[in-house]
Amino acid sequence: MKIKKSLITLADPNQRNLPLQTLLDQEGKKRTALELVIKEAVSAGTEEVGLVICPGTQDVYSKAAGVYADRIHFIVQELPTGYAQAILSAKAFIGNEPFLHLVGDHLCVSQNEIGCALQIVNVAEAKGVSVAGVQATRESQLSSFGAIGGRLSGRTTGLYEVERVLEKPSPTEAELKILVPGLRAGFYLCFFGIHALQPSIFSVLEETTRLEGPQERSLSTALDQLCKHEKLLALEVDGSRYDVGADYGLLFAQLALSFAGKDRDRVLSSLVEMLAQK
Repeated sequence: MKIKKSLITLADPNQRNLPLQTLLDQEGKKRTALELVIKEAVSAGTEEVGLVICPGTQDVYSKAAGVYADRIHFIVQELPTGYAQAILSAKAFIGNEPFLHLVGDHLCVSQNEIGCALQIVNVAEAKGVSVAGVQATRESQLSSFGAIGGRLSGRTTGLYEVERVLEKPSPTEAELKILVPGLRAGFYLCFFGIHALQPSIFSVLEETTRLEGPQERSLSTALDQLCKHEKLLALEVDGSRYDVGADYGLLFAQLALSFAGKDRDRVLSSLVEMLAQK
């Protein structure tokens, strides 16, 4: 089934200003981080975009959506009850169909002509199952991401059948529970920030969001339960993700966009000159 709807979570009160940051895209046009995330979703073929927001932010996010303002639907998460609950709050908007999910504080840049979200959507539509985007990530960064364990799906390079999902595991826990054959030592497959999900995720979320503790109520916990009952795939995305809320995250995201765009040479030359002065 074609994926027609996308969902972007923006309801964390501590990060409400991150999607409002302004960057220059690959064409050198000023866009907010939110507009770039929505562009990624729309470029993957979705027609309607749901934004899960905290109360009182609709007007500012509507303005930040730029040219995509007429595509968005607002879903207000009244209380800051967590990421998984934010996704569950969109059940009525999504209905009984698959959907694309992106987080509002991550930007991505593809390494080929196919966008990061579209890479995931293509696999999800072809296989008819949920697909999580992942990226090989250093052990030192495990505390920032959910991570998966599994095995290659057939002979398809970069596509894995997920057997375990852990939320921000310690290196010791990861080594014991989520090793992936063939991955470089010291690296794990961590979430990219983009998922294509079947509607069955909502029934799982209804169960897991009743659990105690923030990690137990995470999307990772729900996906760990999901893969016990139905096939869950993970695609190693040909691209890079940038958390704009991390230290220097906005800077690295801007550099990545510049290096992938028309101003690459000018930006590189300026960086070389800056380094030569130090």
